[in-house]
Amino acid sequence: MQQYLALYRTTHMLRRTFLQSFMLLAAPKAVFVGERKKMKSTSYIQLIRHATLVLQIEGKRMLIDPMLSEKEQLDPVKNCGNEKRIPMVPLPFERSSISELLADIDAVIVTHTHRDHWDIEAQHLIPKSKPIFCQPSDEEKIRAQNFLDVRAIPQEIVWKGLLIHRTSGQHGTGEVGRQMGEVSGFVISTNKTKIYIAGDTIWCKDVEGAIKTFNPDYIVLNAGGAQFLTGGPITMTPDDVIAVSEVSPSKLIAVHMDCVNHCFVTRQDLANSIRHKNINIHIPVDGEIISIR
Repeated sequence: MQQYLALYRTTHMLRRTFLQSFMLLAAPKAVFVGERKKMKSTSYIQLIRHATLVLQIEGKRMLIDPMLSEKEQLDPVKNCGNEKRIPMVPLPFERSSISELLADIDAVIVTHTHRDHWDIEAQHLIPKSKPIFCQPSDEEKIRAQNFLDVRAIPQEIVWKGLLIHRTSGQHGTGEVGRQMGEVSGFVISTNKTKIYIAGDTIWCKDVEGAIKTFNPDYIVLNAGGAQFLTGGPITMTPDDVIAVSEVSPSKLIAVHMDCVNHCFVTRQDLANSIRHKNINIHIPVDGEIISIR
């Protein structure tokens, strides 16, 4: 028994060391949340947690899919085989820093209004005057939450020098996919850089079409292989991530893991699955900032 435990601990440590090394080697430049103020003239993507991102580009700072609840504040996702309350991990900074973060934000992008992308805490904390970009089917719902500047994007919009396109996705297949409803991704473009936030989608023709149409420099993928006890995955699995890499030379950034109880693919699982693949990918930890060109 002691030999088994020793072997388990050694294997676990090796896996953890590999994952940490993978993250460091894959990132062109990565710093943590405390360094954000030093990067005012830099374009970057910061993973806050799960699918919550800060994108700074051309001097504009956008908050994407905010889930700002405290650890275990929300009920678990049902029908997935466990009762772990969510978020399963805390924010990567003190809660006292949230007001400072939100004060620095110029706009918010909501890919869809499922509670792990637009939770009650975000609705309470984000100033009601902040511009909120969303898919047309969510406009009325967000306005009903007393936000004053809700801008639905049927196709594209120009905002403060940025071109923002909305793309489609497929949040699962069959009956589960229909129940999950409409989801969107967004491509944010400047004269130099295109960033594709794919949103909650599996690999599908919509994603392939967006990649071929916009030829993004960076693609943020919601991985985690989220699913329920019935039906297939509703977000990207390692095989989906590999499929994206096979049609695009873009830098991939994989998020949406280790936070919500129906996401069964961890960062470590994803890293292990692609370790022998030649994929241009980074798997950030919570709070990490990745500089972009």
